Amino acid sequence: LQKILILLHVTLTVVVGKTLMILFPNAMKRYILKLGEKSRMNKNPKFSYENWGPTFFSFKYLLFVLKVKWKRLEDEAYEGHPAPNTPVVTLGGEIRHLLDFMADERPLILNFGSCT
Repeated sequence: LQKILILLHVTLTVVVGKTLMILFPNAMKRYILKLGEKSRMNKNPKFSYENWGPTFFSFKYLLFVLKVKWKRLEDEAYEGHPAPNTPVVTLGGEIRHLLDFMADERPLILNFGSCT
């Protein structure tokens, strides 16, 4: 049920966004550039709006956002429920899952921090 609701929400957002891009291209360009400021995407002089702006609200965009949102459903943890077996990437680039690192019945202690 959650996946269906996410599908409907993301699809509606993409349809409305694409329609607004067609009807109001300058206003949408300003809006998308404002979104790019948050991620600092538009600070790179070699990566202009024309390279990434038109991809917003495309079919590829829809598929990517769905994939990310559906994946996040699997990563939610709730008190009193089993922990999610979230995929992680080792320093060697290998994709593993959290529970692969469990040994016997010892609790798994995680430290998410900077590598610097």
